[in-house]
Amino acid sequence: MPRSLVGHHRPRMVSGMASDHVIVSSTTDSEEAARGLASGAITANLGACAQIVGPITSVFRWEGEIQTEQEWRVEVKTAADRVAALTEHLKASHSYDVPEIIATPITGGSAEYLSWLVAETRS
Repeated sequence: MPRSLVGHHRPRMVSGMASDHVIVSSTTDSEEAARGLASGAITANLGACAQIVGPITSVFRWEGEIQTEQEWRVEVKTAADRVAALTEHLKASHSYDVPEIIATPITGGSAEYLSWLVAETRS
């Protein structure tokens, strides 16, 4: 094993990208619904922190028609090993038929914050 890897673990793969920490984002149709998704994820220890951004304007195609809607984005910071459970939680809690749920690897940051992030996703 190369000297630089001694004492370190290998990062997890999230959708083909190595990362131990992830931001999972979703959008919904109201601030109230966004608060519910955010608080549900944190209460279930599936994320350490969630921010709600909005309102935002989304333009998308749904059932063959171009739609423009006001939405709120929820961004949940979590550990990579919690992404699958968080994704299932968001799907089960969401009002949309096909909710946007995207995981973006965190490739750096404050070591203390990232350690806290992992610790807060453990029950």
